[in-house]
Amino acid sequence: MDVGAVLIAIAGVAGTLGGALLTQQGADRAKRRELEMAQALQEAREYRELRRSCYTQLHRDARQFATALSRHLYVMRDRTPGQEDVAALEGTKDAYRDRWSEALMIAPDGVIDPAREVNAALTRVYGQIKRLEQGNPQPGETLQSAAEAQHALWALIGVAREAMRRDLGIAADAGEETDAPRALTRDFAEPLDGSDS
Repeated sequence: MDVGAVLIAIAGVAGTLGGALLTQQGADRAKRRELEMAQALQEAREYRELRRSCYTQLHRDARQFATALSRHLYVMRDRTPGQEDVAALEGTKDAYRDRWSEALMIAPDGVIDPAREVNAALTRVYGQIKRLEQGNPQPGETLQSAAEAQHALWALIGVAREAMRRDLGIAADAGEETDAPRALTRDFAEPLDGSDS
């Protein structure tokens, strides 16, 4: 047998097997990249859903806390708050605080910055209401000033909501709801003549 022919035959078989091996390795790499991309897409979807859920709950809890502050102001105007009134306010504050803590770990800075303003304003209004409730207000703190500060919360909550929507890729709708009625600030206005009319 001719050694040259054997070498050519071996080279042909090796080339065929090598080509198949290289083709298989290329297919494996492509499949691995495809799986990695699918996993990255799934993780991105899960992260977006986590943010959406967190934002929905944070927005709801901020609104509920602002509403509870309003209710508490009405109670303070009409009577001395009872234990159930205080518990209702504290419960909404605690729920909001828990959601805020979660958002700090999930949301990007573009959402955290306006949400931080909401958090600071809610905390200030809460502090003012508690000082008034305890009969220890700072100079200039009245039910009227607390009502005005509470009313200002709604605009801040709206700004934070828009930041959350932008982060989720939801376009802002023209003419969306206004967040709060003005009745609260009117209900706590000091009478001009000093009477309780």
